[in-house]
Amino acid sequence: MPPTTTASSGQQPGKSGRKKGRRARLIVLVLVLALVGAVAYGGYWSVSTVRASFPQTKGSVELQGLSGPVDVKRDSYGIPQIYASSDEDLFMAQGYVQAQDRFYEMDVRRHLTAGRLSEMFGKGTVDDDEALRTMGWDRVAKKEYDTKLSASTKKYLQAYSKGVNAYLKGKSGKQISLEYAALGFVNDYKPEQWTPVDSVAWLKAMAWDLRGNVKDEIDRALMTSRLGPKQIADLYPQYPYSRNKAIVQEGQYNELTGTFEQNGSSKDNGLSGSGGSGTSTGGTGTSTGGTGTSTGGTGTSLGGTTGTSSSVGSGTAASALQSQLSGLSEVLNNVPTAVGVNGQGIGSNSWVVAGEHTITGHPLLANDPHLSASLPSVWYQMGLHCRSLSSKCQYDVTGYTFAGMPGVVIGHNGKIAWGMTNSGVDVTDLYLEKLSGDGYLYDGKTVPFTTREETIKVAGGASKKIVVRETNNGPLLSDRSDELVNVGRKATVDNAAPDRGDGYGVALRWTALDPGTTMDAVFAMDKASNWSDFRAAAALFDVPSQNLVYADATNIGYTLPGRIPIRAKGDDGSLPAPGWDPKYRWTGKYIQQDELPYEYNPSRGYIVTANQAVVDKDKYPYTLTTDWGYGTRSQRITDLIEQKIKGGGKISTDDMRQMQLDNSSEIAKLLVPKLLKIDMDDKEVRQAQELLEGWDYTQDADSAAAAYFNAVWRNILKLAFGNKLPKELRVKGQCLWVDPVNSTGPADETQKVRECGQRDADEAQPDGGDRWFEVVRNLMNDQNSDWWKTPKGVGDRPAATNRDELFKRAMIDARWELTAKLGKDIDTWSWGRLHRLFLKNQTLGIEGPDIVQYALNRGPWKLSGGEATVNATGWNAAGGYGVVWVPSMRMVVNLGDLDKSKWINLTGASGHAYSAHYTDQTGKWAKGELLDWSFSDAAVDKSTSDTLVLKP
Repeated sequence: MPPTTTASSGQQPGKSGRKKGRRARLIVLVLVLALVGAVAYGGYWSVSTVRASFPQTKGSVELQGLSGPVDVKRDSYGIPQIYASSDEDLFMAQGYVQAQDRFYEMDVRRHLTAGRLSEMFGKGTVDDDEALRTMGWDRVAKKEYDTKLSASTKKYLQAYSKGVNAYLKGKSGKQISLEYAALGFVNDYKPEQWTPVDSVAWLKAMAWDLRGNVKDEIDRALMTSRLGPKQIADLYPQYPYSRNKAIVQEGQYNELTGTFEQNGSSKDNGLSGSGGSGTSTGGTGTSTGGTGTSTGGTGTSLGGTTGTSSSVGSGTAASALQSQLSGLSEVLNNVPTAVGVNGQGIGSNSWVVAGEHTITGHPLLANDPHLSASLPSVWYQMGLHCRSLSSKCQYDVTGYTFAGMPGVVIGHNGKIAWGMTNSGVDVTDLYLEKLSGDGYLYDGKTVPFTTREETIKVAGGASKKIVVRETNNGPLLSDRSDELVNVGRKATVDNAAPDRGDGYGVALRWTALDPGTTMDAVFAMDKASNWSDFRAAAALFDVPSQNLVYADATNIGYTLPGRIPIRAKGDDGSLPAPGWDPKYRWTGKYIQQDELPYEYNPSRGYIVTANQAVVDKDKYPYTLTTDWGYGTRSQRITDLIEQKIKGGGKISTDDMRQMQLDNSSEIAKLLVPKLLKIDMDDKEVRQAQELLEGWDYTQDADSAAAAYFNAVWRNILKLAFGNKLPKELRVKGQCLWVDPVNSTGPADETQKVRECGQRDADEAQPDGGDRWFEVVRNLMNDQNSDWWKTPKGVGDRPAATNRDELFKRAMIDARWELTAKLGKDIDTWSWGRLHRLFLKNQTLGIEGPDIVQYALNRGPWKLSGGEATVNATGWNAAGGYGVVWVPSMRMVVNLGDLDKSKWINLTGASGHAYSAHYTDQTGKWAKGELLDWSFSDAAVDKSTSDTLVLKP
């Protein structure tokens, strides 16, 4: 894992599970840590070194630049609430306080976004820096700052930077953070001054991890080497609109007015019309369904997998693209992650319930974003309070933000509350580009590249210069791999594609590479006081596109913001497109805000967003994406709310918390009745099967039944699908004997070839998420589908020719897998023993001497929940059972009494390893507990443990 602030908690403690390049970058650090471990804290890492960076939380500190005194009140968990008399003082103090707790994290983040990790960590991170420089996040951030952001936003960013730099002034590295003491062994790196652009650039990193379906574009294209269009359609089924409800249910697009309108309602408050009868020209396409055919056959065109004709497919350049994408996937995986697992599988829950259904008579709002586990947590809890609201001081807001960025991203102020989940809308496209020495082909002509030279400075080594080339579709990511360049030169293509010439490359078109106004949106939301203000703020939130839920004391709402491209007719963005063909280029138009789906006070009295489809495809003309989450979590939340309402009950804050902890497995409800009907001959396997009898499908950490079922599920996926996928999608190191790619049917045993997987365990397929739920659901009634056929396994593991035979084989394999992992005695089995969370410091805690890992890392925690449950402690079924992503925080806002709101963070407020607040919230988080969330002056004063006064 790269030295970022975000962890992909691997399947085994102490192993990064990352690619060769990611291990290489740590070689220098390992040498450093060996020295550190040798002295065993007796010398350089002395008690005084450890404590040198702890923040001052009491007394007073003079800060040049403040216009008046600022109070920083911290509670018993170290969570700060800041009180000031001007906006600039408020944000300057925020910068100072965040730097006190998290500056090392902030420093790594800004080097990540700028492609300057090698300045800190040496030559091992050069490849990462090359990829990041090619996309140019910091260049776009600078353009935003210079040309797009409002004067007030720039003023706040400058004040924040001033606060960070006031903290840094006069401090040595080890006085800032312990990690700098270790870095000092190998280079003379010293932190630079903070700049406003450093803050803005972090939004690009966040947007990258939440970018949409690039991974799905690549995966579908890679599948063509072993699967045909019909089989790929089986693995990407249509969204089940009739079973799992879309977010927006009481509105549709009106073609006459060209706006999205909510159905007529007395609660509509004049913000929308009376509805319309718009028809769909977009949508997600139709599924071909049916059974799979031979997986050993030749690959076919890339088009048609979602019922559309977009892409390079249909016989144009499939072989060139196939070769390019297998390497491009590696390049993208090596881009350091910010908040997610390289954009794969990440989701979130957020819902809001109107006052008519709550105990308080006022709305309740819940949110728990699902992101990679990180130490410290990606979130930072904080309150920003003006002592008196006025034009001079406009903010009274509290919630979660990112260290390194002013304002609050998710939370509430004195009037409204809001939450976010990833919308998943498609704002990225890959283009196969025909290259030559003079440029690239477009519309029959050769067009010169736009180029720039970048110099990458390397700690302890010579600098490296690279040339970044861009087409009219964006930067050439394929230039960042020598292998990809060579593949592009040698790629064979058929007659429908241009002559090979110097080869092919792959360019990225992404909305976040254009300057935007998301930073303006953050401040606008923080001071919004009603639905109109909130919608106006959302209009500025261009990337990443998020589902925004809203509540005030009497109203609830939802809106979809974002810069969402309108593609050419026939192009749904589901597959890479031919860059040389003008008809596949983006139109340059984007969906306007009044065309985007929203709801305000729907008659049902609640709104649920959990990455499902935003709106039914027959109510909306634009294709937002072809790759929604499949609605398993959203429908479960909806069902829980409906059960309470229909039972005549009222929902409380604690009911919302309990819903967040729901561990019910929806796929178990479908499969277990079938599994229990299978006659097992082996008494040991039958004993495990009996665990499922009477099981309530709840995945508690102490449940043996949950452990066995998830092992069966994993083996079903492996046997039915995983072993039939191309090597580029399978787990690295897992090898199979398969039919040659160009065979026309099952090959003789002597003709089979050995292929080994190439993906990291936490990014391989099938990952077991709710797309795979839907795949299996669609195949359940077809006992004889070719997907259920699998050859004999090792020893006496039987072959399968139908569904029940494959299920039987999976139950056998699962029994002996868990015997190896957990022991023969099933009475000792538990889901939590398999499903563990490790929190790792992301620069010094991944690899190195055990003593250092022990000092910086924490865990394991045995967790309940699982993949596609509301309590989404995600795991990747292709790679193992370890926790990959988690609810990164949880909150429930009570709009009737804000002081009765609740919150929790994954770790703690501090980034200092020996601070009492390093992981002091994690134990409660793991148990599903929430902390009191003080907001009013009286409540904050009552909860305050330490007060620091910042003086001019």
